[in-house]
Amino acid sequence: MAESLHNERRRMLTMPGVYAPQHDTHLLMRAVGRELQSPGRRVLELGTGSGALAVHASRLGALVTAVDISRRAVLCARLNAALHRQRVTVRFGDLSSVAGGGYDVVISNPPYVPAPAALPPRRGKARAWDGGLDGRVVVDQVCATAATVLEPGGTLLMVHSAMCGVDITLDALRGLGLDAQVIDRELVPLGPVMRSRLLWLRDQGLMDDEEQDKEELVVFRARRR
Repeated sequence: MAESLHNERRRMLTMPGVYAPQHDTHLLMRAVGRELQSPGRRVLELGTGSGALAVHASRLGALVTAVDISRRAVLCARLNAALHRQRVTVRFGDLSSVAGGGYDVVISNPPYVPAPAALPPRRGKARAWDGGLDGRVVVDQVCATAATVLEPGGTLLMVHSAMCGVDITLDALRGLGLDAQVIDRELVPLGPVMRSRLLWLRDQGLMDDEEQDKEELVVFRARRR
């Protein structure tokens, strides 16, 4: 299973400025595979990037809609869906553009890297990963959106760095009427963006002085009551 997911990630086309599948994508793919045990479920992906997760969910028999704020990401996701011969509806728009509901599963690998700027950038490649001072700007928006579009009994699957606050996310989801838990964790090497901000992250108290080269990724599963 792990090898097939790895091969699936490698075969994704990416463009400059579009988030390429990485460790967090792989972790969320595993969770999606466990969640989608039967075909025909309605899935919404928030912030699809390359479309790797949307394509994976479609291959498992889901009816997938994916959205992204980047026109380049929308094009990339559509190309990858065609390359893999999967039917995925990919739309341009931010989270506020998601109208209606009725989804069984929402999946998201949102921008979560803490950044010196209070708000995520509106353009440029950093828009794919920067999440504001504490990394939570888009994370919190995803939580709120999922609570409004999920069917009763539907589930949110989301991944972010433990630096963003695991308990904060659990409390936020529960406050929105979702039963939330952590279903997966993994220590991974710091990527180039995190490494470039190592001193700043320590100054902000987001990393301990002895932490040199790894971060913990956390996968959340939240079920709407």
